[in-house]
Amino acid sequence: MAAAIEAVQSRIADDAASLRQAAPLPAAADDQFQPVAGFGSFFERAVHNVDALDRAAGEKMAAVDAGRSDDLVGAMLASQQASLSFSMLMQARNKIVGAMEDLIKLPL
Repeated sequence: MAAAIEAVQSRIADDAASLRQAAPLPAAADDQFQPVAGFGSFFERAVHNVDALDRAAGEKMAAVDAGRSDDLVGAMLASQQASLSFSMLMQARNKIVGAMEDLIKLPL
């Protein structure tokens, strides 16, 4: 059973690393990494980053639709980046929920 828990923890760590690459943390004022207070704060920041990517993609698409911009390729790339970021966030959430369900099922 311990091996299964370690495997789930390893998958969560891998997913968290992928999520960090997709939604990088903003740089601090003095260019030093600021540690996150906890997992909840990290996940909240990731959700906000994904939301920001989605809003930026929506603005670019709206600008192309309204004729204010002719950067269709940039708008499509932003849209795909937002979509992939959202998919990765949902995969991380699903892994976390699955791990929690596995932990709940463990006999005491």
